[in-house]
Amino acid sequence: MKEIKNISRSRAQESSGAIERLYITMRHLFNRGFYKPMGVSGETLREALLELRPEIYGSIAEEKVELNGLLYVIERLPVGIEECRYINLTSDEGYSKSHFQPIVPPKRRRNCYRIDDEQMNVEITRGRSDIYDILTHLTFIFIESHKIKDRVLVDEEGKVSRDWEKLEQAALQSKKLTLIEREKAISHAANVLGRTFAEVSDIYDDFGNSASPDRFLHIVYWLGKIAIEEVVDNNKRTITFSPILRERLGHHIYGDIWATNIKKTLADNGLLERPIHIISANMHSVMNSVFAPYVLASKYKGKGEYQIYEDLSASGSKELRKKVEDFALQHGMISQPDESGTNIDVQIFDTAKFDWKKTAFPSAKINSAAPVLIVMDYAFGEQAFETIDELLKPYKVEKKKTLLNVESVSIMGKAGILEGGKGDIMIPNAHVNEGTADNYPFENELTAEMFEGNDIPVYAGPMITVLGTSLQNRDLLKFFHESTWAAIGLEMEGAYYQKAIQSASRIRKSINPDVKVRYAYYASDNPLETGSTLASGGLGTTGVKPTYLITIKILEQIFNC
Repeated sequence: MKEIKNISRSRAQESSGAIERLYITMRHLFNRGFYKPMGVSGETLREALLELRPEIYGSIAEEKVELNGLLYVIERLPVGIEECRYINLTSDEGYSKSHFQPIVPPKRRRNCYRIDDEQMNVEITRGRSDIYDILTHLTFIFIESHKIKDRVLVDEEGKVSRDWEKLEQAALQSKKLTLIEREKAISHAANVLGRTFAEVSDIYDDFGNSASPDRFLHIVYWLGKIAIEEVVDNNKRTITFSPILRERLGHHIYGDIWATNIKKTLADNGLLERPIHIISANMHSVMNSVFAPYVLASKYKGKGEYQIYEDLSASGSKELRKKVEDFALQHGMISQPDESGTNIDVQIFDTAKFDWKKTAFPSAKINSAAPVLIVMDYAFGEQAFETIDELLKPYKVEKKKTLLNVESVSIMGKAGILEGGKGDIMIPNAHVNEGTADNYPFENELTAEMFEGNDIPVYAGPMITVLGTSLQNRDLLKFFHESTWAAIGLEMEGAYYQKAIQSASRIRKSINPDVKVRYAYYASDNPLETGSTLASGGLGTTGVKPTYLITIKILEQIFNC
């Protein structure tokens, strides 16, 4: 009889299984309509996240509270959500026309509304990726809140430790704490969190703002308080999905409105039948790359090539940015802030109105039909498919159907790198979808050689399109990097963009089958390096040079420089 081999799973396989369970569970809970995150219905989510142990959540599986991960998540959730027992995920259901003031998280573009003391409504208009993102973040902070509860709850009747009582007094103070009061509070908080005084002191100010400098204590207190009440009073937190959200999700409702608005603007300005180049980037790099060197020439004479862009990117350069924007608006740029709910702003550049001598590309070789640039802000995960899929469809007015003359689609974005460091450049030749291994090889018009000689390391190869940046762990990423997949990095939109481009050009025939594609990313983090994950903070000025270098290379190809 053949001996049965003892098969054990690797950590990468366990992690892959955990991610699959997370997504299946989240979709099931969404279809169900509600669940209690710390109850039986949320157990699978909690267990899968603890098994996965994502790098961004650091010590989630340990007894001590994870501080960097908590900061990362809090910046992506609405202010005050830690006080809420009921979180309702909704579609755009008219709250913008009410007395409720929208709360927009610092690092995520989504409108949230505080309904009352106990309820927060979060608008989901960017597709499933937005739901996956927020549910993962909420599961993390609820797990952390129960760690706080475990450290302070003395008995089942609700008796708490002295540290918790002192923390409560400090957290509920309305005035700013003095240095002595603050350090006393940090001492008690450190005991509650299982962290050292130094660790808490180092991160304390990062949670605060001018209106609430001691917000760290407030967050810790409310997370712990609601977790204690869940156990002592059996008063569980509840997450609900509105019926309208469940009805609308997946039907491209917001993407259709967004794309139609763009095409109408093109039609109104006589641009619909001109050669079109779509660029997914931020709302400043294309405008600045074209006009800033001319507009600010006298101010930056003799200074470094990228100094102008570093200064424009600085938080205090509002007047400088306005000067460039005003010039751009007078020379062919149309600004189209989003009104559809996608949170994707758009700029349209009519190059026929450019005075090329007053741009950074005086040697541009433009045919009689001057190109039109559509610059769209970053999409979020699956939203990339919804927006590009709708944008590449023909424009219909009554019975007339106009095909768009799309010559190229260029994607410039941030991504995690698996070999190298922050600010390095990645040039993909294929996107592999993490959840399914669906793969999209393509011929990239950009090559690694084009970026050499700029003192920035450049890597070329396949990239993984992940289901969520906050779900990656070292073992899974090492597998993708070191196996024959030979992945150089990870991002959230690439496969979705390419899926939409391929279907429009090769199957639906709504755009030119020979449409050119350009993909280039700069590294925002290295999730394989401790201390270099997204939770370690932003890029600062490190990201300025690669951002503009990529933008300029894209524009050089479009303008045939």
